[in-house]
Amino acid sequence: MIPALSHQQVHDMCTELSSAGLIRLVSEIDDHGAIPVRGLTRTLTDLPTRQIRQAVEQADALGLLTRTPGSLSLSSAGRDLADVYDATARWARRHDYPAALCDFAGRIQHTFALLGTSADAQGSNGEHDADLGRVQRLMAEWVHTHRRTRSTYGVAA
Repeated sequence: MIPALSHQQVHDMCTELSSAGLIRLVSEIDDHGAIPVRGLTRTLTDLPTRQIRQAVEQADALGLLTRTPGSLSLSSAGRDLADVYDATARWARRHDYPAALCDFAGRIQHTFALLGTSADAQGSNGEHDADLGRVQRLMAEWVHTHRRTRSTYGVAA
């Protein structure tokens, strides 16, 4: 059984993993495979170069990337995080959170912000809370499996 994360750990991980650049980088590689390093700006056209560079640095610090000659692919931690992102986005779409129309990264950011708030602020709605609890358990599994040390971008469990 995976130990539950403390409220502070959930908050810290949600903050650490919710940058739009990181979400886009991990999701793009997960969906389409390795990205040539020289092709990052062509692939992530909606992100400024500075934000792409920060996302790559953060992904490296979190152990999410595997570098092959000239390209970036996901490590097992990166693939598992992509699964957490997908489950989070599915929950958000199913519950129209934060709104019926929202982009992938926005859904993840808003849902992670919700997870990072206190349980009292989340209210109570049976299926909504149960599904959100599943997302939180996936996050706990990811933390338990892949985050055992302190990183530059936040505190790990």
